[in-house]
Amino acid sequence: MNKKALFFTGIGVLCLCVLGILFLTLGPFSFLKAGRGREPRQTRLIIPQETRGGGQTSGGAAEKMAYEEGITVKAALGEGEILTAVLTQNFDGDPAEEQIVAYRNRQELEGAIYVSYIDYNEADRTYRRIWSAPTAAARPGTISLFTQDLIGDRSICVILTGMNGAGEHTMTIFRKNSRFQPFPPSNVPADMNQPFNKIAELRIDGAISIQETGRPQAYHLGIAQGQSFSITAYGHDYESSNIMDQREITYAFNPRIGLYEQSAVVRVPGSQIEQRRLRELLSGAPGVFEAFINDLWYYVSPEGTLDKRRYIYFDPPNRELIFFEDETQQVFTWQNASRTRYGLYISSQNISVTTLRRFLDIELQSLDSIRVKLFEDVRLKIGISASWDGSYRRAGSAQDTGRGAIAKVDSRIDALYDSPMGKIRFFPEGRYELRAGETVRQGKYSFFAVNGQELLELRPEQGSSFRPERGTETGGGREIYRVDAAPGDSGAGGARKSLSLSRVRLGTMGVQELHEGIISLNAAEG
Repeated sequence: MNKKALFFTGIGVLCLCVLGILFLTLGPFSFLKAGRGREPRQTRLIIPQETRGGGQTSGGAAEKMAYEEGITVKAALGEGEILTAVLTQNFDGDPAEEQIVAYRNRQELEGAIYVSYIDYNEADRTYRRIWSAPTAAARPGTISLFTQDLIGDRSICVILTGMNGAGEHTMTIFRKNSRFQPFPPSNVPADMNQPFNKIAELRIDGAISIQETGRPQAYHLGIAQGQSFSITAYGHDYESSNIMDQREITYAFNPRIGLYEQSAVVRVPGSQIEQRRLRELLSGAPGVFEAFINDLWYYVSPEGTLDKRRYIYFDPPNRELIFFEDETQQVFTWQNASRTRYGLYISSQNISVTTLRRFLDIELQSLDSIRVKLFEDVRLKIGISASWDGSYRRAGSAQDTGRGAIAKVDSRIDALYDSPMGKIRFFPEGRYELRAGETVRQGKYSFFAVNGQELLELRPEQGSSFRPERGTETGGGREIYRVDAAPGDSGAGGARKSLSLSRVRLGTMGVQELHEGIISLNAAEG
């Protein structure tokens, strides 16, 4: 009996060991797998990005995090719903962040943009869409979604601006409901428990802007409330025969009814512009007004003086916007343009900091001046606070260089030249290649004319420079040269036998010499 008991005891110990091994190997794995199944499901949009320099993105780690956060939705969208914008922040003070998502229906191309509120349910540890509402905007490329304390009582207001199908500017504002219960009992009516209440929805054929005013220190310390911000909208004055006359409409918050309402209307007389030319610019396709502003525009101060340290360069053919102030140059990609009653509405994105977007509302003041209203959508604060709002005058009318008119300049040529730096080849598709021994440098180029002078812009690729001994210049390596060539020297493909390049600076004063010597280019055999 003792041998049998020992035998069965050994069998039992062996079984326990096998069970223990199976638990240690399969148990934790199953546990973790089950735990992962309880995590909130996320829908992520994967958007291809252009990479530079061997696959490295142009932004830093912080910018990449902000970008990924901006395209991640914590709850799945419905079938046929297309994401337009995402705003992630803590709306109710609990440990979990919530989201406001702007989207449109694939089947409704001219339909309204909707916003949804996504909240975290602690009971089942999932994110849910618990509220949706339409807005006045309809064009996704013009959308800007942000939050602000408009009322002055530290309540969160969600603001969505954009344009509708009729080319009007819109602004829709929702105010956070402080009595909202995310997951209330079943006996609470849904229409009495909305997370946000609509307090304003404006549509107008001119610009709409929020007029921020200073608030006392007690507000910033959390002791007292601040003054509510007003909203100003500019629209056409239908009682006037001048198409440029406008009405300035001011909306103020009425705490008694909890809505923004019209408080004042002021007539703003516009410039007397030749009506036929005006209608050609404002009634045509967006490309007509784009061609009109394709130039360098300098800032006009409120006193009417010229600020020669600040200008905007509109470059529709290359889909770029260049902002220059003092010695700082910012380049933006021209993403979308929509025609408005008084001009053009442009959305753009910084080529270096992709989390910085700018929306420009451009209105025609005269045939030589425009008015610019700029809105910045910064997902990652980077310390850029310069104000670009105001009037601008075409740089071509500021100063005549005294040179005679030149023939039309071909922006692209097909030619090979010898130069002191090596052989430089201009390709007809707009690229150039500079070979100096074993070194090859590439980039983009463009010939153009300003005030009767032919200029050449060279834009080396990252890490390249047309003049390798000088390094990278201000503005990301861009260099401007004045081109001098013998009259009647043009050959096949726009090529000339010889060119003389002189380094210049293109600014509000026109073309300025830098007196750095002349670079001679002589035609070479391919």
